[in-house]
Amino acid sequence: MRSKGRKESLSDSRDLDGSYDQLTGNPPGQTKKALKQRFLKLLPCCRPKSIPSLSESKTVLSSATLSSPAFLADSVEDEFELSTVCHRPEGLEQLQEQTKFTRKELQVLYRGFKNECPSGIVNEENFKQIYSQFFPQGDSSTYATFLFNAFDTDHDGSVSFEDFVSGLSVILRGTIDDRLNWAFNLYDLNKDGCITKEEMLDIMKSIYDMMGKYTYPAMREEAPREHVENFFQKMDRNKDGVVTIEEFLESCQKDENIMRSMQLFDNVI
Repeated sequence: MRSKGRKESLSDSRDLDGSYDQLTGNPPGQTKKALKQRFLKLLPCCRPKSIPSLSESKTVLSSATLSSPAFLADSVEDEFELSTVCHRPEGLEQLQEQTKFTRKELQVLYRGFKNECPSGIVNEENFKQIYSQFFPQGDSSTYATFLFNAFDTDHDGSVSFEDFVSGLSVILRGTIDDRLNWAFNLYDLNKDGCITKEEMLDIMKSIYDMMGKYTYPAMREEAPREHVENFFQKMDRNKDGVVTIEEFLESCQKDENIMRSMQLFDNVI
């Protein structure tokens, strides 16, 4: 008998993925077009259709990282047939309590997740492969690794649906402090409670690599390092060479551009 741990719950996924309507007992019968439209409404700012410009790249600290979980948007098939999965997610009611999503929103998100990850969990290599589809002009592998680690909160090398919607709930429905804390955790690569220049440079290089070399106007090679220096001039209040969570929150909350970018997510779903 399998244990009913967080990542091995045997709860029925019919309710969660919407393949069974509790009121009528019938499949919901939604078309591929209708579902894709719903996904596009869920995460409209997460699907780049063209190579970003230099001006767009300057928003990466506040918005690029938070819009990252958009790999669900274009993954819906014509038919949703229940498949045998290795991991059953927690019950719908429990996920509603743990996140700020409604029952219907969780069902829509689960369909997309299950379509991309039939086993019910995604490992780092799968995550990088899925994410790369949205940045064909560049190399998103390093940034995808950083993002994967931010979602893999229990550090077991996999991201379950519970992990995914928990992070997404913070990004889309959390308070400003919640979202900034999530971003700080992403930048704090070794999770020691502070951001160093080396960590921030790794993040910035990965973002520039992800956007590719063919942006217009072309990005200068020294741009990532200059971005890091600007970041530390603004954030490192006591000039000790690291940025703490307190410095990060205070600086971001005083930056009108960052606050505006945070508010863009208020009505995404």
